[in-house]
Amino acid sequence: MIGIVVFPGFQLLDAAGPISALEIAARLAGTPPSIKVLAEVPGPVRSSSGVEMVARSLKAAGPISTLIIAGGGGVELAAKSANLLAFVRAMARRGIRLASVCSGAYILAEAGLLDDRRATTHWRRTRHFLSAYPKVKLEPDRIFVRDGNIWSSAGITAGIDLALAMVAEDFGDEIAQKTARELVLYHRRSGGQSQFSSLLELKAPGGRFGALLSWARENLKAPLTVDDLAERAGMSSRHFARAFIAETGTTPSKAIERLRIEVARQRVQSSTEAIERVAQLTGFRDPERMRRAFIRAFGQPPQSVRRAARAG
Repeated sequence: MIGIVVFPGFQLLDAAGPISALEIAARLAGTPPSIKVLAEVPGPVRSSSGVEMVARSLKAAGPISTLIIAGGGGVELAAKSANLLAFVRAMARRGIRLASVCSGAYILAEAGLLDDRRATTHWRRTRHFLSAYPKVKLEPDRIFVRDGNIWSSAGITAGIDLALAMVAEDFGDEIAQKTARELVLYHRRSGGQSQFSSLLELKAPGGRFGALLSWARENLKAPLTVDDLAERAGMSSRHFARAFIAETGTTPSKAIERLRIEVARQRVQSSTEAIERVAQLTGFRDPERMRRAFIRAFGQPPQSVRRAARAG
């Protein structure tokens, strides 16, 4: 039995995406789908789009094995509900599989279930989440994260990626692949949130370190170590690293790598330069190092990115 928690102002796809994936998987596996929508106040629950889902009360959850918490604009208010937090903590004590979609991670974090655990949430909420829950080991560039029996996923459609991973665990990889085909989706989406968000943000960075990142982007051939960046910012290396993470949601070294990846991607796609030369010009120096960075960010090496651009 799977429970999906919603609340007023939830994001519809945060709930509907996993529900569809799990329903299709159960059907393909030859078992009847067993999914309940749950809410603190039972009955029609209005999503941020105005579309409603009919939910049962939290007390009617019964013997569920997985609890998935949706996110959405109403999550801040939901995360303050003593009844909802008590319910989530009770489910955690039972040792069931807990998961959040998008900003649903706030509810897990507010319940104290993400302290000292790895987790992720929507990239737009990274800075606020880091400041609100410093004990959480946030991994802002992940599509989804599993830490023991607690799972979390990035924004909206990433809930389907999370659900497909659960399907693979419950029914095997073959059913997960068939489910993805039914949904007309990749079985395992490559890359991280950076391909949708962070790289774009760093192109025109604002805030406290905006000028520094703009300068770095124009000087990618330089080493650009943390010490180099801290010196230019007029700060000690230790203080700079902490302040940078709090401001941007990522480490200085990861930010520089993302800048290098983005500039390198543009050159790979739009020019005929040798991959080795692109690696040199963007500060990777070693083509193999650039190749590994591309695979982390885009799920494919530079040569494949170039071929795809030409084919497109």
